[in-house]
Amino acid sequence: MSDKRDYYEVLGVAHDADQRTIKRAFLKKARELHPDVNKAPDAEERFKEVNEAYSVLSDEQKRANYDRFGDPNGPAGFGGGSGYVDISDIFGGMGMDDIFSSFFGGAGGHGTRERRRAGRDMAIRLTVTLEEAALGCTKTIGYDRLAPCEDCGGKGYADGATERSCPTCRGTGFVTTVQRSIFGQVQSSAPCPDCHGEGTVIDHPCEMCDGQGRTPTHERIDIQVPAGVSTGAKLRVSGYGEAGWRGAPAGDLIVTVEVAEDDRFQRRGDDLACTVSVSMTQAALGTTVEIEGVMPDEGVSVEVPAGTQPGATVRVAGKGMPRVSGSGRGDLVAHIEVAVPRKLTGEQRACLERFAELTGETVEKRKNFGERLRDAIDDIID
Repeated sequence: MSDKRDYYEVLGVAHDADQRTIKRAFLKKARELHPDVNKAPDAEERFKEVNEAYSVLSDEQKRANYDRFGDPNGPAGFGGGSGYVDISDIFGGMGMDDIFSSFFGGAGGHGTRERRRAGRDMAIRLTVTLEEAALGCTKTIGYDRLAPCEDCGGKGYADGATERSCPTCRGTGFVTTVQRSIFGQVQSSAPCPDCHGEGTVIDHPCEMCDGQGRTPTHERIDIQVPAGVSTGAKLRVSGYGEAGWRGAPAGDLIVTVEVAEDDRFQRRGDDLACTVSVSMTQAALGTTVEIEGVMPDEGVSVEVPAGTQPGATVRVAGKGMPRVSGSGRGDLVAHIEVAVPRKLTGEQRACLERFAELTGETVEKRKNFGERLRDAIDDIID
């Protein structure tokens, strides 16, 4: 942060400013600098600076880190509390450019207003660990959206103001003109110049949202991730997408879950696969191997029957992933890996050679010291 201006200085607010003051300062500067309305050569860079300052100071966690460590990500660049995720990759519905263009491009008479409509859905991707997916969890996420204006409650006008049908277009949002030409009369429609296509006029628009009923906001909400969730599952949070114009219904936030790969288990539907290593004697005689399950403090007993061959599988019922439906759990499938010792003591080798004799197997027997010495002398003489 040493090469950047102080975020409070960028927005022109005191270090103890509350969130409403910070938002007002941001909107004021952003209206002046947004590239849609300001054609100065440095307007875009200055707008990005203002946006960066607001994205930090509007998020309580980032702001606390910035105030304490000088970095919104905390000490050594590691930030966020447990279970908190700041979402910057909005992959559907609208992105940051859309959010600001929708607000600044359509406000204050700088462009043709859109007719009142419901807000659009927004979509984000949320990654959880396999353990979080198994147990279910609550993830707090931060993201940017157009939210209902706090000052006017989403109405778009200040207290005591009135909204009425536009007398020019009689509420249609369009005016029709008729022109004479060599082909006769030509009729055309265009957005009403008085209401900018809205169909209504307000005598005193809200100063915070400039009559839209919504403002760019850094939102922070809790997402309930159900136990057993799998990659690709979509969670819908009603009313937390883009806010509508002047109180029109908001869109929804659609959260697509991605379950991260795990070091121990591979997921196959509701089953979990893992590798269990046993010695060749354990595979031959049978054994029980205790491993940690996917649930917290869960022990799983994998019973390896006598005579198990390398690559065999052992299925442990009910120790896989919980089913989202709540009807039990999948299975744990253990792939058996037989480990062959690389070195043997003399006693161990003698035991195995004796076993080979009993089974009629041909093996390479190790010579004793005297035999190896005689062979070496014979090689020298030859």
